[in-house]
Amino acid sequence: MRRRSLLAAAATTLAAAPLTSGCGPSSSNASDAAGGDARRGHLTYGVWDVYQLPAMQRAARAFERARPGVSVDVQLTPNGTYWTKLRTACTGGSAPDVFWMNGPNFGMYADAGQLLPLDTEGGDAVLRTRDFPADLVSLYRWKGTQYGAPKDFDTVALWYNKELFDRAKVPYPDGSWTWQDLIEHSQRLTDRGRGIYGVGAPVRAQENYYNSIPQAGGRVISDDKRSSGYADERTREGLRLWIDLIHRYRSSPTLQQMADTDPTQMFQSGTLAMTYEASYNAATFYRDRELRAKVDVAPMPRGKHRAGVLHGLANVVYARTPNPELARDFVRFLGTERISLLQGKYGTAIPARNGTAQPWAAGMPHFNLKAHLDALDYAVPFPGSANSAAWQHKEQMWLAKAWSGVVSLDSATDSLADAMNQLLAQERKGRA
Repeated sequence: MRRRSLLAAAATTLAAAPLTSGCGPSSSNASDAAGGDARRGHLTYGVWDVYQLPAMQRAARAFERARPGVSVDVQLTPNGTYWTKLRTACTGGSAPDVFWMNGPNFGMYADAGQLLPLDTEGGDAVLRTRDFPADLVSLYRWKGTQYGAPKDFDTVALWYNKELFDRAKVPYPDGSWTWQDLIEHSQRLTDRGRGIYGVGAPVRAQENYYNSIPQAGGRVISDDKRSSGYADERTREGLRLWIDLIHRYRSSPTLQQMADTDPTQMFQSGTLAMTYEASYNAATFYRDRELRAKVDVAPMPRGKHRAGVLHGLANVVYARTPNPELARDFVRFLGTERISLLQGKYGTAIPARNGTAQPWAAGMPHFNLKAHLDALDYAVPFPGSANSAAWQHKEQMWLAKAWSGVVSLDSATDSLADAMNQLLAQERKGRA
């Protein structure tokens, strides 16, 4: 499974009209309000990952068996078109009753009133917050109200090619590595004559600079979502690591080379010794039997601090679903220990519920996946705001200029901070 289009998909919303607010329950909700049987009916469930589809279908069948008279249609839409289709469906009143949500898009849908609140206390609680990582719960809370139930999570770790390390007589990475170790060993692993580079340093947010920024003590956005952190020198330090790997230490392919061939593909083909990857790519590497024997994973090298960004998907309920109580029941069921364990066994993502990650790791015993699980202990929340897509588009644009050397890092981050602050001010004005 690939979710690298996380930000790219979010950016596609920029050209569209603003997401319109939900208009309250549709007319078909009247049967529930008037005393109709909220425990029976038909639900649609929107997902985007074909590799997780079998697990989601098993979960739907289990819900049907537990609730006679209920049917659930799991609807797969490829990630490339998922958000465009969902946006149109929400505005038109025809979105799935329950669907997947991610961090970059959540604020926009919650702020537009397109999602139903989910109780976290009392007998009607859809989720108990103590059952899930706190940062994942807070990622899907908006203005004090919970709208998403965490489904899975992904962390980032350092994947490496053991054959290339052995050939260069470089020790395998472990939890003691620092940025300096990464720099020195990536240089030793680089053999440009053979087209081999020590590490990939692409302009990736989740996998790369959203980790190095907090490791350097910087920030992407302020806690109150009112200001950019890109003018902070500590943030720049977290960005400079990647630029230096390309231009100063020459141990990473150039930005153009990584645009021509994705760094993950370079790693899979044996021309990249190390790559920072999210946990959802473990299954991709494991399915390749030849690659499986050559690679393993270690914790990310640490900067001034040990930190790594935490992201994960959530299940949300459409505000205009004709079956709101049944939809909430389904989301509650999806977050149970039983279904979380099922997801870990048959899916490709780490289940979000505490204590249910082991089947995911046990299914790929060749890899040291503890590196991904342990990253939860020092995770920082995925940065976002009401319209993350707008400033993340600027983020990618300006940082690419710095990565390529077209403009200096200081100039790029100053321009990015200005643009981001303007967009954040517009968000506040729009909600006033």
